[in-house]
Amino acid sequence: MTDDRFHRAVYVISVAAELAGVHPQTLRIYERRGLLAPARTAGGSRRYSDADLALLERIAELTDEGLNLAGVQRVLELERTVVELKAQLDDARRAHERQLAELTARGFNLGGLVPAVPASRAVTIYRATRGPASVVEPVTRAG
Repeated sequence: MTDDRFHRAVYVISVAAELAGVHPQTLRIYERRGLLAPARTAGGSRRYSDADLALLERIAELTDEGLNLAGVQRVLELERTVVELKAQLDDARRAHERQLAELTARGFNLGGLVPAVPASRAVTIYRATRGPASVVEPVTRAG
């Protein structure tokens, strides 16, 4: 099923209720509680999509597990947050991969997070660490 069709609001309330196995009044209650937001026609009639029916199935699963409607609402909010965060993480990963590829193409040795330069151009710098003055830490940088 295409994404467009999945989200297309086509079912009237009686058909959606029958498909979901609930009373039409239950759908109205879910809407009032903010669990469900069906599309509306120009005349104000509710229209439900396959996505709405999938959500009704999830609500039924949660209520069957013993959650009240407030609990169901919280779980649904958290599930939406997880989906959003996963999308953000995927975007960040793709951006990171693009940046790594860009740096690699410019000649950076990303294994050591130090630019890859010929040994003849590399400069070694010593930085004193805390503690006795004789303790030093080598740091290699491109020069």
